[in-house]
Amino acid sequence: MTDATQTLSGTIGAAPMPIPGHIDPVPVPRPNLVEGVTPREDGRLDLIGLPKKRIAELFESAGLDAKAAKLRAKQVYHWLYHRGVTEFEAMTDIAKTMRPWLAERFVIGRPEIVEAQHSSDGTRKWLLRTADAHDFEMVFIPDADRGTLCVSSQVGCTLNCRFCHTGTMRLVRNLTVGEIVGQVMLARDTLGEWPKGRMDFAFADGVDGAEIRGADGADDEEEGSYTSDGRLLTNIVMMGMGEPLYNFDNVRDALKLVMDGDGLALSKRRITLSTSGVIPQMARCGEEIGVNLAVSLHAVTKEVRDEIVPVNKKYGIEDLLQACADYPGASNARRITFEYVMLKDKNDSDADAHELVRLLRKYDLPAKVNLIPFNPWPGAQYECSTPERIKAFSEIVFKGGISAPVRTPRGRDIDAACGQLKTAAEKKSRAELERLYAEKEKELG
Repeated sequence: MTDATQTLSGTIGAAPMPIPGHIDPVPVPRPNLVEGVTPREDGRLDLIGLPKKRIAELFESAGLDAKAAKLRAKQVYHWLYHRGVTEFEAMTDIAKTMRPWLAERFVIGRPEIVEAQHSSDGTRKWLLRTADAHDFEMVFIPDADRGTLCVSSQVGCTLNCRFCHTGTMRLVRNLTVGEIVGQVMLARDTLGEWPKGRMDFAFADGVDGAEIRGADGADDEEEGSYTSDGRLLTNIVMMGMGEPLYNFDNVRDALKLVMDGDGLALSKRRITLSTSGVIPQMARCGEEIGVNLAVSLHAVTKEVRDEIVPVNKKYGIEDLLQACADYPGASNARRITFEYVMLKDKNDSDADAHELVRLLRKYDLPAKVNLIPFNPWPGAQYECSTPERIKAFSEIVFKGGISAPVRTPRGRDIDAACGQLKTAAEKKSRAELERLYAEKEKELG
């Protein structure tokens, strides 16, 4: 579980991950009815989470000829991801006779909102539910100059970080592409931040022979035609429930939809992915996603990090820092953020601060350190460092030439702060997950 709001399996039918030890996840296999599409009881297919090419394939398999399917997919993709509509009837450039055809076969999904909470400091937390009745959470943190949405990648977590409430949950499953991107879309719904504008392109209908033409008669969308002035949601952090790099394919594909200029159009420079240090996937993250990287470090010695971040037993500190040094795109302009939760008498001494500086300098890392006051939760075995100790730690790191701001806790009164997220999602035992894994392996031969 990553740290910034610590409180699901790959695309349907994907092979499960290996189980090298107690810290690696076991995806729960799901029915492979239509590849990449979340099954629904009513037989309709949810389009959210699908790229334009996949939507065109589904339209063609539903009866449209190839040319019409491609054109319709372009229209629908625009309405789904750029305009945020939730009903086909709202797609005004599609012939009225075509809209019922779409509604009979497809659906525009969103995660179900079970509960919405508002903190006294403006932070919002949503308890969301998947179509198969598993709960997870997302958090929105408004600031004067930005608004950050903290997005979950799994229901539960497998990392068992000792300071994290989410770490006390078992992994239930990975979130799908649609469930991940759906969080961003739901936040925009709630904040009223879908772009406003008019359609400025034309499509041959392909079904009834009509042609839909916009104001200027162009045959393609004019990029940048739509704006949302004063947008509240400006940044995304993959720091909610789960370890994003243990759900790599789904996280990557969801973020591609978020970053697509024809889609949600959020710059990759405004997206940060946080990992507890899954080294084999870190280079892929830089190469295939290209977003900012945050690393849940939290300790500078093997003994302490083994205790509070058990993944360290598999991927040690020195190897992790080398992977950070090798991260594609890292530079002084795009520094790697190291998250460091402050635990009283555990990792907060002057010696710890000096060792942190030494390690980051050893690997010549373009880095900054976020010092995070520990956020308590029932049953936690740690206490937060005193304000004086945190300040002294920060000053040592600053004097070492590394930025080390102290993060102001947000949303504590609604358990939305770093490390506090946890739902009552169904918990599957390790034995049950391993049995399901074995069954999936047998299926795949």
